[in-house]
Amino acid sequence: MTQLAAGLVLTTFGSLPAAAAGPLVLPLWPEGVPGAKPELGPNRVDDEGRTTNITEPTLTVYPAAVDRPNGTAVIICPGGGYVRQSTRREGEQYAHWLSTLGITSFVLSYRQLEFGHPAPLRDVLRAVRLVRSQAARFKVNPDRIGVMGSSAGGHLAATAGTLFDHPLGRTGAQLDAVSARPDFLMLMYPVIAMEGPALHAGSRKALLGASPKAADVELMSPERQVTAQTPPTLLIHTQADQAVPVENSILLYQALTRAKVPAEMYLFEQGSHGMGMRDGLGTASVWPRRAEEWLKMRGLLDRAR
Repeated sequence: MTQLAAGLVLTTFGSLPAAAAGPLVLPLWPEGVPGAKPELGPNRVDDEGRTTNITEPTLTVYPAAVDRPNGTAVIICPGGGYVRQSTRREGEQYAHWLSTLGITSFVLSYRQLEFGHPAPLRDVLRAVRLVRSQAARFKVNPDRIGVMGSSAGGHLAATAGTLFDHPLGRTGAQLDAVSARPDFLMLMYPVIAMEGPALHAGSRKALLGASPKAADVELMSPERQVTAQTPPTLLIHTQADQAVPVENSILLYQALTRAKVPAEMYLFEQGSHGMGMRDGLGTASVWPRRAEEWLKMRGLLDRAR
């Protein structure tokens, strides 16, 4: 193994680093994962591109298309109920699409049920701080860093947009001084409610345990934590979602509207939970076009100056 100055570890094959054959992978906590559990072993990825047992959180970098970089960055949080992460479908696939729009993406592998709250929140806020602190290195604008998430990853993205300044998101590291506030959010069929009829019980149990404290339920209910400082948000959901009811997005949209936060929401008829970017789902299959229009309207596809 080769230890780089920035704390990045690359596995080598002969004299050729593995990073040369694929995307750059950054350790999220080069100084050591808070509350590390080395006894759990390394991250695991199955044949379908799903990641589990995440003990070493990382950011995988997907640069903008070479002929159209615009300086916007998106940190992508794949979904999976805080049990697994659909890294290929809701991470890599989105990153390749965003690249065509000139956006540099960072797919986040964040800790889950093996650690529980507040580890995922710390990971996503550290990701924002890390990208912002190295904006020049990745040729992105530090004021144009968004977070995109699907399902439970959408919940995590929403907590980043509402709890970015919370003490639980700090570990005492020097990087804590960097702002963790995302500049915009893109939420795909997000888990929002932590109680009530719209609850996705599996996500809550994996994150907060079987008998969560009322204070934790309140804190991790993004619709209750929205303020005027919550960043502009795009919401995409479907009526056909039987796993995470569409009411989750509606609850957050209502809270954003009350706080006068710019928000746009597309609710489609077709498309089951975890639809990703599949064809054949009626108008839901063109959600990337709606998202591109939203990004363009907000000036996020203009070349940064």
